[in-house]
Amino acid sequence: MTVRTLHHYDEIGLVTASERTAAGHRRYTREDVRRLYRVRTLRSLGLSLEEIAAALAAAPDDASALRPLLTAQLRALEEQAERLRHLTGHVAGLLDRLDDAPFDAGRFLEVLSMFESHFTEAQREQLARRRAELGPERIEEAKSRWAELVGELLGDVEAGTPADDPHVRDLVRQWDELAAPFHETEQTKTAARQLWQDHGDELAAPLPWPADRLRALMSYVDSVRG
Repeated sequence: MTVRTLHHYDEIGLVTASERTAAGHRRYTREDVRRLYRVRTLRSLGLSLEEIAAALAAAPDDASALRPLLTAQLRALEEQAERLRHLTGHVAGLLDRLDDAPFDAGRFLEVLSMFESHFTEAQREQLARRRAELGPERIEEAKSRWAELVGELLGDVEAGTPADDPHVRDLVRQWDELAAPFHETEQTKTAARQLWQDHGDELAAPLPWPADRLRALMSYVDSVRG
C-alpha cells in the first residue's frame, strides 16, 4: 500500500493509527493492522469505502454481519457481468457486420442505427447467437443461394408470373427455409420485414439490384405467401 492511501484512510476515519512516535509519525498497532486487512479484503471485493466503513462500524468483529452487504454486492456483480456479456455479444456482432459491410464507416453506422431501432436487445442477441452457431461457411452459402433466388424471382416479377404458380411458390418456400435458421422466433422475422419496409432503399444501396426492383420483389414474395 502507498503512504498516500494510508493517509487517506486516516483522514476519512477508516483506518486510523492509534499511536504516534515522538517525531509525530503514525504508528499502527496490531489491531490497526487487522482492521487494515479487513478494509483491503472488502475493497478487493468491489465494495466502496463508504460501504466498508458502515459495515465495520456496525459489527467490526462479526463476520456474519457482512452477509447482507456481500449478498447485495454479489447481486450487483452478477448484474454487471450480465451487462458485460450483453455488451460483449453486441460488439462481436458489430465486428461481424463490419466484416460484411461493403460501405464506409458512416454508411455502416447509419444501417446499424436502423438495425437497432427495429430489433430489441434480446432479439439482437438471438440473431448474433444464430450467426455464431451457423458459422461463416454456412452464412456465405446462404448469401449465395439467396442471391440466386432473388435473380430467379425477379424474373418472375418482370414476367408477371401469377403468385399462385407452383414454381414461384416453391421458390418462396426455399426463400423462407433459407431464412429460418437465422431466426429463433417469429418476432425477429417480423422485425426484419418491418426494417425492410421502413428502410428498403437504404438497405438496398450496397446490393447489385436497384431499390425499386427489390421493393417490387418483396411485395411479390409477400403476395405469394398469401
